[in-house]
Amino acid sequence: MINKKRLIALTQKVIQFDSQNPPGNEWELSQFIKKDMTSLKGVVVQSYPFRPKRPNIIATLKGIWPRKKATAEAVLVTPHFDTVPVGGGWRFDPFGGKIHQGRIYGRGASDDKGNLACSLEVMRSLVEDRVKFKRDIIMAATADEETGSHYGILPLLQKKILKPRVGLILDSDGFYSIIAQKGLFHCRVKIFGKKAHGAYNWRGINAIEQAAEIIEAIKKHKFTYKTHALLRPPTKNIGTIKGGDKVNIVADYCEFSVDMRYLPSMSAKQVLNDLTKIIRRTTNKFAIEIDDSQNPYEIDPQHPFVQTWVSTCHKMGIKSELKGSEGATVISFFKKAGIPAFATGFATPGTAHITDEHVKIDNLYHGARVLEQFLKDYDQL
Repeated sequence: MINKKRLIALTQKVIQFDSQNPPGNEWELSQFIKKDMTSLKGVVVQSYPFRPKRPNIIATLKGIWPRKKATAEAVLVTPHFDTVPVGGGWRFDPFGGKIHQGRIYGRGASDDKGNLACSLEVMRSLVEDRVKFKRDIIMAATADEETGSHYGILPLLQKKILKPRVGLILDSDGFYSIIAQKGLFHCRVKIFGKKAHGAYNWRGINAIEQAAEIIEAIKKHKFTYKTHALLRPPTKNIGTIKGGDKVNIVADYCEFSVDMRYLPSMSAKQVLNDLTKIIRRTTNKFAIEIDDSQNPYEIDPQHPFVQTWVSTCHKMGIKSELKGSEGATVISFFKKAGIPAFATGFATPGTAHITDEHVKIDNLYHGARVLEQFLKDYDQL
């Protein structure tokens, strides 16, 4: 049975560890998680660091099916335990875990330490109640989510350290079921012009002016795509721009960065081809450097894993709305690994990354109870 008092104390405790990323300071909290899970009888705990002092902690409650089948049908629950930097302007101590008017305050309370605490409490409750699952139940607390998961869930999946049948990413809010996500394409566009004296600008080719023309064309461009019920149309954002040497010199170089989010009916190749065509209308002297590319993702809303979650929530008086994510989460990594997955969580909407970040205690308590029952319900399929 979920112990509310213990869950509250656990949430406060994990908030009190500084795990800001950058710089990537997860060591002390990882050791607390490891110790907490190791104390549970029958739970196998392993540590996987892909960077010194930044381990991922995996705790497995083994199922009673034959080993091969129990492993192949494993259910993964995965929160992350790094946070964004604290920043200034806090009214509450960002590492205090203070309770005020039914909320726990601190950096990571919403993203993602409240969800982490729920995962830890559920694992403990299942062991205490001696629940026997057919499948393995895996809790993977991961590092480095806030800067790309290069030392966290990504290598765990790529190296097949984690290879569950299904995955629940516990990194959201409002009990929503995030079943679709836009693709991400980040790149830098470099425009090459020709220097000249500013007083004789016709002798040069101004890369800044060309970049401005290209940027305007990017903003006006209409992608070809199929509309999605849970996602907005594709978006384009110019995030940075730099170029030129001096006010009286025709700029022979300009670079700007582009953030594009695209729908499941599209591809990164299509996005790149469209961008290339736009640039070539202005100049042939350019280069595109891709900084990041993540595929869009969606899971069938009728998938038993999703439907069981929605049903369990409904049964326990919680509404779980099917939603799409405009931003990037680790769900796309599961698509590449061929693992059906969706995301949910119990954080308070709109509080992630903000000053005086917080989470409602009632959300955590109900979330832990629903998560525990969901695992039991799905195991009956």
